[in-house]
Amino acid sequence: MSDAPLPLDSAPINLTHHFLIAMPGLDDEEFARSVVYVCEHNEQGALGLVINKPCEIDLKHLFDKVNLPLARKDLLKAPVFNGGPVQTERGFILHDAIQGASSHGDTAQAETVYASSMVIPGGLEMTTSRDVLESLSMGAGPKRVLVSLGYSSWGTGQLESELADNSWLTVAADTALIFDSPIEQRYTQALKLLGFEPWMLSSQAGRA
Repeated sequence: MSDAPLPLDSAPINLTHHFLIAMPGLDDEEFARSVVYVCEHNEQGALGLVINKPCEIDLKHLFDKVNLPLARKDLLKAPVFNGGPVQTERGFILHDAIQGASSHGDTAQAETVYASSMVIPGGLEMTTSRDVLESLSMGAGPKRVLVSLGYSSWGTGQLESELADNSWLTVAADTALIFDSPIEQRYTQALKLLGFEPWMLSSQAGRA
Protein backbone atom coordinates (compact mmCIF):
# COMPACT_ATOMS: atom_id res chain seq x y z
CA MET A 1 0.00 0.00 0.00
CA SER A 2 1.17 3.52 -0.74
CA ASP A 3 1.68 6.10 2.00
CA ALA A 4 0.68 8.90 -0.38
CA PRO A 5 -1.86 11.45 0.89
CA LEU A 6 -5.50 10.60 0.39
CA PRO A 7 -6.91 11.89 -2.92
CA LEU A 8 -9.30 14.82 -3.01
CA ASP A 9 -12.27 12.55 -3.55
CA SER A 10 -11.74 10.98 -0.11
CA ALA A 11 -13.54 13.96 1.43
CA PRO A 12 -16.89 15.18 0.13
CA ILE A 13 -16.84 18.60 -1.49
CA ASN A 14 -19.62 20.68 -2.96
CA LEU A 15 -18.64 23.07 -5.73
CA THR A 16 -22.16 24.29 -6.53
CA HIS A 17 -22.02 28.05 -7.31
CA HIS A 18 -18.28 27.85 -7.96
CA PHE A 19 -16.13 28.43 -11.01
CA LEU A 20 -13.94 25.73 -12.48
CA ILE A 21 -10.95 27.39 -14.16
CA ALA A 22 -9.03 25.23 -16.62
CA MET A 23 -5.36 24.74 -15.84
CA PRO A 24 -2.83 25.08 -18.70
CA GLY A 25 -2.35 21.32 -18.81
CA LEU A 26 -6.01 20.76 -19.65
CA ASP A 27 -5.69 20.59 -23.42
CA ASP A 28 -9.13 19.13 -24.18
CA GLU A 29 -10.40 21.29 -27.05
CA GLU A 30 -13.78 21.69 -25.40
CA PHE A 31 -12.42 22.93 -22.09
CA ALA A 32 -9.01 24.53 -22.74
CA ARG A 33 -8.91 28.00 -21.11
CA SER A 34 -12.53 27.60 -20.08
CA VAL A 35 -14.41 28.93 -17.10
CA VAL A 36 -17.26 26.65 -16.05
CA TYR A 37 -20.02 27.78 -13.71
CA VAL A 38 -21.08 24.79 -11.59
CA CYS A 39 -24.88 24.69 -11.29
CA GLU A 40 -25.03 21.47 -9.30
CA HIS A 41 -22.55 19.20 -7.57
CA ASN A 42 -23.45 16.25 -5.39
CA GLU A 43 -22.62 12.58 -4.87
CA GLN A 44 -24.09 11.72 -8.29
CA GLY A 45 -21.75 14.09 -10.13
CA ALA A 46 -21.71 17.67 -11.38
CA LEU A 47 -23.37 19.86 -14.00
CA GLY A 48 -22.14 23.22 -15.26
CA LEU A 49 -22.07 25.72 -18.10
CA VAL A 50 -19.01 27.13 -19.86
CA ILE A 51 -19.39 30.92 -19.63
CA ASN A 52 -16.54 32.19 -21.81
CA LYS A 53 -16.89 30.39 -25.15
CA PRO A 54 -19.49 31.99 -27.43
CA CYS A 55 -20.76 30.17 -30.49
CA GLU A 56 -21.47 31.68 -33.90
CA ILE A 57 -25.01 32.86 -33.24
CA ASP A 58 -26.49 35.60 -31.08
CA LEU A 59 -29.76 35.59 -29.15
CA LYS A 60 -31.70 37.27 -31.95
CA HIS A 61 -30.72 34.43 -34.28
CA LEU A 62 -31.64 31.83 -31.67
CA PHE A 63 -35.05 33.39 -31.09
CA ASP A 64 -35.65 33.47 -34.83
CA LYS A 65 -34.90 29.74 -34.95
CA VAL A 66 -37.53 28.99 -32.29
CA ASN A 67 -40.07 31.31 -33.95
CA LEU A 68 -40.17 33.91 -31.19
CA PRO A 69 -39.65 37.66 -31.41
CA LEU A 70 -37.12 39.22 -29.05
CA ALA A 71 -38.49 42.40 -27.52
CA ARG A 72 -35.61 42.81 -25.09
CA LYS A 73 -33.44 45.36 -26.92
CA ASP A 74 -30.61 44.86 -24.42
CA LEU A 75 -30.30 41.22 -25.51
CA LEU A 76 -30.51 41.49 -29.30
CA LYS A 77 -26.76 41.15 -29.82
CA ALA A 78 -26.02 39.04 -26.74
CA PRO A 79 -24.01 35.93 -27.64
CA VAL A 80 -25.13 32.36 -27.23
CA PHE A 81 -22.50 30.20 -25.53
CA ASN A 82 -21.15 26.71 -26.03
CA GLY A 83 -22.11 25.45 -22.59
CA GLY A 84 -20.51 22.05 -23.00
CA PRO A 85 -20.57 18.86 -25.08
CA VAL A 86 -23.82 17.36 -23.73
CA GLN A 87 -27.19 18.00 -25.45
CA THR A 88 -25.76 20.70 -27.71
CA GLU A 89 -29.07 21.05 -29.55
CA ARG A 90 -30.84 22.16 -26.36
CA GLY A 91 -30.89 25.59 -24.75
CA PHE A 92 -29.91 26.19 -21.11
CA ILE A 93 -30.69 29.61 -19.62
CA LEU A 94 -28.75 30.79 -16.58
CA HIS A 95 -30.48 33.77 -14.99
CA ASP A 96 -31.25 35.78 -11.88
CA ALA A 97 -33.95 34.29 -9.70
CA ILE A 98 -37.32 36.03 -9.91
CA GLN A 99 -38.87 34.96 -6.63
CA GLY A 100 -37.41 36.30 -3.41
CA ALA A 101 -37.44 32.84 -1.86
CA SER A 102 -35.23 31.49 -4.61
CA SER A 103 -32.72 34.30 -4.24
CA HIS A 104 -32.07 33.14 -0.69
CA GLY A 105 -31.07 29.67 -1.81
CA ASP A 106 -34.43 27.98 -1.19
CA THR A 107 -34.20 24.65 -2.97
CA ALA A 108 -37.95 24.10 -3.29
CA GLN A 109 -38.67 23.79 -6.98
CA ALA A 110 -42.21 25.07 -6.40
CA GLU A 111 -40.82 28.53 -5.58
CA THR A 112 -39.46 29.09 -9.08
CA VAL A 113 -41.34 31.10 -11.68
CA TYR A 114 -40.43 28.94 -14.67
CA ALA A 115 -40.96 25.27 -15.30
CA SER A 116 -37.91 22.99 -15.37
CA SER A 117 -35.78 25.35 -13.28
CA MET A 118 -32.87 24.38 -11.07
CA VAL A 119 -32.46 26.69 -8.08
CA ILE A 120 -28.79 27.41 -7.40
CA PRO A 121 -27.66 28.80 -4.04
CA GLY A 122 -26.32 32.29 -4.61
CA GLY A 123 -29.39 33.78 -6.27
CA LEU A 124 -29.33 32.15 -9.70
CA GLU A 125 -31.47 29.63 -11.54
CA MET A 126 -30.88 27.48 -14.60
CA THR A 127 -33.96 26.90 -16.75
CA THR A 128 -34.47 24.60 -19.72
CA SER A 129 -38.13 25.29 -20.49
CA ARG A 130 -39.46 27.50 -23.26
CA ASP A 131 -41.44 29.75 -20.91
CA VAL A 132 -38.40 31.80 -19.91
CA LEU A 133 -37.73 32.46 -23.60
CA GLU A 134 -41.36 33.48 -24.04
CA SER A 135 -41.00 35.96 -21.17
CA LEU A 136 -37.92 37.48 -22.80
CA SER A 137 -39.67 37.60 -26.15
CA MET A 138 -42.36 39.81 -24.63
CA GLY A 139 -39.84 42.22 -23.13
CA ALA A 140 -40.01 40.77 -19.63
CA GLY A 141 -38.11 37.96 -17.93
CA PRO A 142 -35.03 38.03 -15.70
CA LYS A 143 -32.78 41.06 -15.93
CA ARG A 144 -29.56 39.10 -16.44
CA VAL A 145 -29.40 35.99 -18.60
CA LEU A 146 -26.76 33.78 -20.18
CA VAL A 147 -28.01 31.35 -22.80
CA SER A 148 -25.98 28.32 -23.80
CA LEU A 149 -26.40 25.42 -26.16
CA GLY A 150 -25.32 22.27 -24.36
CA TYR A 151 -23.93 21.75 -20.90
CA SER A 152 -20.98 20.12 -19.16
CA SER A 153 -21.37 17.12 -16.88
CA TRP A 154 -19.29 14.81 -14.74
CA GLY A 155 -20.29 11.42 -13.38
CA THR A 156 -19.85 10.19 -9.84
CA GLY A 157 -16.33 11.02 -8.65
CA GLN A 158 -15.21 12.22 -12.10
CA LEU A 159 -14.82 15.88 -11.23
CA GLU A 160 -13.06 15.00 -7.99
CA SER A 161 -10.63 12.87 -9.99
CA GLU A 162 -9.94 15.74 -12.41
CA LEU A 163 -9.31 18.06 -9.47
CA ALA A 164 -6.86 15.54 -8.03
CA ASP A 165 -5.13 15.49 -11.44
CA ASN A 166 -4.69 19.28 -11.25
CA SER A 167 -6.94 19.92 -14.26
CA TRP A 168 -8.96 22.69 -12.60
CA LEU A 169 -8.70 25.50 -10.13
CA THR A 170 -11.85 26.30 -8.15
CA VAL A 171 -13.16 29.52 -6.65
CA ALA A 172 -16.50 30.76 -5.35
CA ALA A 173 -18.49 32.24 -8.23
CA ASP A 174 -18.94 35.96 -8.81
CA THR A 175 -22.20 36.55 -10.69
CA ALA A 176 -20.96 39.88 -12.06
CA LEU A 177 -18.25 37.98 -13.92
CA ILE A 178 -20.90 35.71 -15.49
CA PHE A 179 -23.14 38.47 -16.79
CA ASP A 180 -21.15 41.69 -16.97
CA SER A 181 -17.49 40.95 -17.71
CA PRO A 182 -16.25 41.07 -21.33
CA ILE A 183 -16.13 37.52 -22.61
CA GLU A 184 -12.46 37.67 -23.60
CA GLN A 185 -11.53 38.75 -20.06
CA ARG A 186 -13.50 36.15 -18.09
CA TYR A 187 -10.70 33.58 -17.86
CA THR A 188 -8.22 36.15 -16.56
CA GLN A 189 -10.75 37.72 -14.22
CA ALA A 190 -11.71 34.34 -12.79
CA LEU A 191 -8.04 33.68 -12.06
CA LYS A 192 -7.78 37.07 -10.37
CA LEU A 193 -10.45 35.95 -7.89
CA LEU A 194 -7.71 33.62 -6.65
CA GLY A 195 -4.98 36.24 -6.91
CA PHE A 196 -3.43 34.59 -9.97
CA GLU A 197 -2.40 35.78 -13.42
CA PRO A 198 -2.23 33.37 -16.38
CA TRP A 199 1.57 33.60 -16.58
CA MET A 200 1.82 32.45 -12.95
CA LEU A 201 0.06 29.19 -13.84
CA SER A 202 2.03 28.44 -16.99
CA SER A 203 5.31 28.85 -15.13
CA GLN A 204 4.42 26.32 -12.47
CA ALA A 205 1.89 23.94 -14.03
CA GLY A 206 3.44 22.61 -17.19
CA ARG A 207 1.53 19.46 -18.12
CA ALA A 208 -0.95 19.12 -15.25
